[in-house]
Amino acid sequence: MENNETNTPVHRPFCQTYFHGTRADLKIGDLIETGKHSNYGQRSKAAYIYLTATLDAAVWGAELALGEVRQRIYLVEPMGPIENDPNLTDKKFPGNPTMSYRSKHPFKVVGEITVWQGHSPEQVSAMKGGLLKLKGEGVEAIED
Repeated sequence: MENNETNTPVHRPFCQTYFHGTRADLKIGDLIETGKHSNYGQRSKAAYIYLTATLDAAVWGAELALGEVRQRIYLVEPMGPIENDPNLTDKKFPGNPTMSYRSKHPFKVVGEITVWQGHSPEQVSAMKGGLLKLKGEGVEAIED
């Protein structure tokens, strides 16, 4: 969105869509911010928040989030600069094919994807097993 002279938002027709997968129960207009307990790893206070431009990566985010409440995928708008997620781009997927990013700036919830297809139980189990193996090797999923 851009602002015109009357300070009224002007929507651009080809803005990038970003997703955030989680178990948090949020409403349109809510802000996702750093400094809150993460849904991942040690559940420490998050120095960064994460978003992706692919629905598949957001599905993984929702499926891997800790907790017992419903998995959710939100459409979000970054309120400041974003950068490549080094947990994926530098270590696993050079060039950022997952289109995964992080920021220290808030994301505004602008919608929710209510119908989406999750991964198979076998895929989720394999991913969680891989993350447990990394944790055993001292590699934490979230990097500050």
